[in-house]
Amino acid sequence: MVRIRLRRGGRKKAPVYRIVVADSQSPRDGKFIEILGQYAPRQGQGQGALSVDAERALYWLEVGAQPSDTVRSLLRKAGVMKQKHERMVARRNNAAAVPLAERPAGTEGGAGAEGVVEG
Repeated sequence: MVRIRLRRGGRKKAPVYRIVVADSQSPRDGKFIEILGQYAPRQGQGQGALSVDAERALYWLEVGAQPSDTVRSLLRKAGVMKQKHERMVARRNNAAAVPLAERPAGTEGGAGAEGVVEG
């Protein structure tokens, strides 16, 4: 299974995490597939604290990658989970909507049903 999780970097007592896509069986700081972003918890709420490539994160979520609990929280802060939800709702609404067949200009309303021959 493919997971989206954190990979630790930085120096002692000053961690910097990379948000990576990796196989669930690979070690925490081992082999990974792609880097999606970076998280520096010691920087506080500043600009550089969290950066995520939202399009790639959405791609991996749509193909079935499972985020860890911490990464899910970070993606929620970055607005990626909201985008995913909006895409799902839009897709569901578009799939449920069936376009109506266009009627000829002369028929309005429901007095005469289409396909019924008056005689």
